[in-house]
Amino acid sequence: MRLPKLDLNLFVVFASIYEKRNLTRAAEALFITQPAVSNALARMRRALNDPLFVSTSSGMVPTPLAENIVGRVREALQLLEASATAGDVFVPAASQRTFRLSMPDLTEAILLPTLGELLQQQAPGMNIECYFTPRNEVAAALETGKIDFAIDVPFIDDPQLRQAPLGSDRYACLLRHGHPFKGNTLSMEDYLAFGHIQVSSRRQGSGFVDAELKKLGKQRQMRMRVQHYMVAPLVALRTDLALTAPVQLLQRYDARIFELPFRLQRLEWHLYWHRSSEQDQASIWLRSQIIGLLSVPETPPAQPKRKRRAGG
Repeated sequence: MRLPKLDLNLFVVFASIYEKRNLTRAAEALFITQPAVSNALARMRRALNDPLFVSTSSGMVPTPLAENIVGRVREALQLLEASATAGDVFVPAASQRTFRLSMPDLTEAILLPTLGELLQQQAPGMNIECYFTPRNEVAAALETGKIDFAIDVPFIDDPQLRQAPLGSDRYACLLRHGHPFKGNTLSMEDYLAFGHIQVSSRRQGSGFVDAELKKLGKQRQMRMRVQHYMVAPLVALRTDLALTAPVQLLQRYDARIFELPFRLQRLEWHLYWHRSSEQDQASIWLRSQIIGLLSVPETPPAQPKRKRRAGG
């Protein structure tokens, strides 16, 4: 196969089929007919001497060759698009782009309300879709275009990815108003006497907080294990269970917030994107907004919140 004899538009069709896993949906995304997509796929199959996609009950499944070339195809297409539009000025208010982000539910809770408000004001036609991608799959998902950005802890190291540090936050302890504990500060004895909520998507195993306590020879009493950070405060607000979580989440609730009686490493986030989108103007704009929204200044230590007395 010689590249000059292969229509480069076929690679556009190839990338769309890979993303949609369906010929009809690929055609709709490209604004062409389904027979045109089928014809383009047949031409690529002959040129590359490989079926590229196999039709199954769950959609068009890529062959090993397709999996091997899709990252480079997508990168090349994005570079061509960036070159063709290098002189264009990105206008957020006119954008109709859809961006796919991967992040944990905690980051969704902190970022999406403010990001949604910003987009409503500055880029009302831009669409955001959020998914959770396991950490070991983030690099491949960014390379193949399944996602455009990922927000995760700074443990992902891949030469094809670019990253920027975002905000960090410290952990604190939340207790509901009316909790039997009446003190204004927590001792280690107080903390260990509580029943606790653990947040983990895994079926078993200790979490970050428990690993740090174990180093101190301590163990807290786990009374409930939940999958998501957004559920845990709702439980703590209606029970005597304590919740240890990042302050930015806890401050959203009318409850008492205490500094922990032991040192705990701060939670950090990084924003990741593939190097092929480095010069894409829409991507540059959105990532600058995300960095601005999550790169918050250091907050002072949390103080226990008290209910105001009637007439006070």
